[in-house]
Amino acid sequence: MRVLVGCETSGVVRRAFDALGHDVWSCDLLPADDGSNRHIVGDVRDLLGDGWDLLAVMHPPCTRLCNSGVRWLKVPPPGRTLEDMWAELDTGAALFSDCWNAPIERVAVENPVMHRYAKERIRNYQQPAQTVQPWWFGDPAFKATSFYLRGLPKLAATHRLTPPSSGTEEHKRWSRVHRAPPRADRWKVRSVTYPGIAAAMASQWGGHAMQEAAE
Repeated sequence: MRVLVGCETSGVVRRAFDALGHDVWSCDLLPADDGSNRHIVGDVRDLLGDGWDLLAVMHPPCTRLCNSGVRWLKVPPPGRTLEDMWAELDTGAALFSDCWNAPIERVAVENPVMHRYAKERIRNYQQPAQTVQPWWFGDPAFKATSFYLRGLPKLAATHRLTPPSSGTEEHKRWSRVHRAPPRADRWKVRSVTYPGIAAAMASQWGGHAMQEAAE
């Protein structure tokens, strides 16, 4: 299958599909962290019409789209203006909308649950199909990840772990994404894709596509 992984620099999802023999490329405005020659630096929208079988958009800019940030559309953070906030909302919604409506049969877009202003800007908007956790797939971590799916099944858990009790040291370790301290690359830490989820995407979504093609 020809697979495009958009908005990813880590290569985690790209490598998972590659391990199963798919013709997979990642794309982002930034270079790949692993220096892969199967990474394209640029706007993913420029590639959407190139005959892909599956599109997985992993970390599109979502700060202005998600419920947790809706307050900034009424009272902007220090040093910013309302015009800035609404312009960034329009930009983020346009990217999501273009990917969601791409001329590709199978599409998955990772994004938090959106507020109503974002939903209004998405063509053919649908609610996320599911929200998963890394610990469903064998990775000891908390990080709710919502997937908007078109032409793809929901991911099935592969190796459920038992979450630790709240307040314990282990619970704190599992919460390291949310507890990441402020720093320049905090966005990268918080947007990490865990290998268990990536492996499930490659085996389940890649396998589903292959089965459909065979039929």
